[in-house]
Amino acid sequence: MTANDIRTAAAVLRKDLIVFRRYPTWIVSLLIWPALFPAMYVFMARTLSGPGGQAVAAFQSVSGTDDYIGFLLFGIIPWMILNTTLWDFGTHLRTEQVRGTLEATWTTPASRLSMLIGASIRQLVISLLFLTITLFMACLLYGFELRGDPLTLLGLLSLSLLPIIGLGMLFASLILWMKETSSLVVIVRGIFMAFAGMTYPIEVLPARMQILSKALPLTHAIRAMRLVGLIGVGWNDVKYEVMMLAILSVVFIAMGLMAFRLAERHGQSTGTLGHY
Repeated sequence: MTANDIRTAAAVLRKDLIVFRRYPTWIVSLLIWPALFPAMYVFMARTLSGPGGQAVAAFQSVSGTDDYIGFLLFGIIPWMILNTTLWDFGTHLRTEQVRGTLEATWTTPASRLSMLIGASIRQLVISLLFLTITLFMACLLYGFELRGDPLTLLGLLSLSLLPIIGLGMLFASLILWMKETSSLVVIVRGIFMAFAGMTYPIEVLPARMQILSKALPLTHAIRAMRLVGLIGVGWNDVKYEVMMLAILSVVFIAMGLMAFRLAERHGQSTGTLGHY
């Protein structure tokens, strides 16, 4: 990236943060949602654990841990970040189009990709803040205790965000072309919820469904974060998950960039950038 590209990305980041700060309810939701959303899963798990936690042993035999609260949290957190990315970053270009600013900004000499990178940096900042708030609320409300190294966990989250950002770029480009948001979000997040092992180990899925599970970056992110956060393993013990995340990061980012370029050319050739 050139100095101009960096300035462009920084300007978009600053603009998006100003807009975010302008709506206090967005900030309130960021503080409250991480505490409320896991509650239904945590209390459901407590109910299913039976009197005195009699069913926990059966859960441990499948999941490898007796900490069902932590197991749920490390599945819910990546999925919530994915969900936020799809709704926010994934609809970034469409939002600019609806506001009537997309065509104006894309006719400037600034790099369009740098603008999208600036929006992705904002999403990274919000995701890291989201993780911090969720873990704090989990410790405060549900008695969760982190057993692994926080820095290793942070590194895993950062790596996990790369394919999610790539998916967001792909998503943003498709929505710019299709001009419809809700149905795509519901379908994609539903696939990840069902196949990535958000609330259960993927080993309980039929063998054919596990093939799809292993092709999803969130599956490996959730497994690695559970191993580090609940069992306390180090980088050497999650080498396979890290390798898969790195490979899927390249794949999803490449797909996102390709889709973005195609959407850019389509908009320029058809003159539909300003269409509602």
